[in-house]
Amino acid sequence: MNILNRMGLKSEWSSGLFGCGNECSTCCITYFCPCVTFGRIAEIVDEGKSSCCGQGCTYCGLMLFGLQWLYSCFYRQKLRAKYNLPDKPCCDCGVHFFCDSCALCQEHAELKDRGLDPAKGFFRITMNCTYK
Repeated sequence: MNILNRMGLKSEWSSGLFGCGNECSTCCITYFCPCVTFGRIAEIVDEGKSSCCGQGCTYCGLMLFGLQWLYSCFYRQKLRAKYNLPDKPCCDCGVHFFCDSCALCQEHAELKDRGLDPAKGFFRITMNCTYK
């Protein structure tokens, strides 16, 4: 839990929902293979307790039935709770239902802005912090 949560202060998203174009590589990966972006986000949000590959595969399986947004909105809730972020522009499930790719890009950018690059993976991030 961060200090903002203890104080009850709301943090703001570092980028808007439609700021996907700010980082072209994340945008492209998310467009062509959203399960990779989702898996990376889930691994960081779960603090390494779940694997990127396992979460990404679950997401892909749910994509076959058009239900991936249910799974990804759960992780958006966890991310928002962790950093005390507002549910903008609407509820988490609404954001993922209507614009799943944009939501994944926004979440990826948020973690990266906070110094947690999801592309590196949780354990590479924590090892770098430990030994610097």
